[in-house]
Amino acid sequence: MNQAKQTYKDHLKNPALSGLLDSLVTAVILLDEDLRVRLVNASAESLLHISASQINGDSLDQIIIKSDDLIKSLQGALDNGQPFTARDIRLQLPESVVEQIDLTVTNFERPRGLLLEMHPTSRLNAISQNSSLESQQETTRSLIRGLAHEVKNPLGGIRGAAQLLDRALPSEELQEYTQIIIAEADRLRDLVDRMLGPWQPLTLKPVIIAEIADRVINILNVEFGPNINWLRDYDPSLPTVEGDQDQLIQSVLNIARNACEAMVNTNNPKITIKTRVSRQFTIGNKRHKSVLQLDVSNNGPSIEPNFIEQIFFPMISTRANGSGLGLSITQNIISRHEGAVQVNSKTGITTFSIFLPFSPAVNEVQQIGTNK
Repeated sequence: MNQAKQTYKDHLKNPALSGLLDSLVTAVILLDEDLRVRLVNASAESLLHISASQINGDSLDQIIIKSDDLIKSLQGALDNGQPFTARDIRLQLPESVVEQIDLTVTNFERPRGLLLEMHPTSRLNAISQNSSLESQQETTRSLIRGLAHEVKNPLGGIRGAAQLLDRALPSEELQEYTQIIIAEADRLRDLVDRMLGPWQPLTLKPVIIAEIADRVINILNVEFGPNINWLRDYDPSLPTVEGDQDQLIQSVLNIARNACEAMVNTNNPKITIKTRVSRQFTIGNKRHKSVLQLDVSNNGPSIEPNFIEQIFFPMISTRANGSGLGLSITQNIISRHEGAVQVNSKTGITTFSIFLPFSPAVNEVQQIGTNK
């Protein structure tokens, strides 16, 4: 036993092995003969939503909830020396997190243990769904941009004619009507501009995401008062990201303001803003070794499942007085930063997640092909 543990330590101290494992898309977990975790790569950390240092030496049933069937299968593989493959295994993780995986288990003898290769099918399904959704949303944005430009041209003519008519009318009572025309034309122009989203080029510089979150909280504290309980859960070790600070503030502000408005009738309304590193994360068809993840969570009403897929489309809103542009603008801003926005809503908590890359990406298809 002591010799086996020493061998595991030798594995952990090998930088070449560690670097190789961390480069894999596949989540790799090394278990000893007691089914305790001895080594995990970066993809496994991302899949299990926990760091290697937190689980090293823990038994697998301490990490995966309701894992009796899985533990029984692994123990059987260990006792009989028989590797196996299983499809569509559901991993129940802490904090109600669920991951769907394909599992390959391989035996080895020196030291005695198991090598687990986990392929997260939920991640691949999410990539496919997100790509399809992004394509649909880009088509919609293109149609709206074309329509908006078509609307703005005659709108300018209507406003100009109303101004000329206003100057020619002899009566202030009649001028009230032309002023209404001018004001409504301006309102429609502003609406069209908002539909088109931010038009200014990005001014990129190193940005501290916690400072952006604090700025948003300060703005909304003034707007909504002290009734909302704000919780800050920042990872102080996060590096900066390259971004346009003003536009990133606007993107987070849109999400957080929606959360505030959604909790008008919620007892003890609470919003948590959390920052973390997410490893081996795919945006579009590109895989990043690490990305910044900013979560904005609220305890207001959940979003209807059939509404989730439409929530980032322009002019879609759950509120009667909502413009339906805030989330569309947010997604536009984050897309221009080569990031992504996702939403997860269930009873008691709704979370919007913003992902921003730290470094250049690798094409997902090429990387998967390399690691096979």
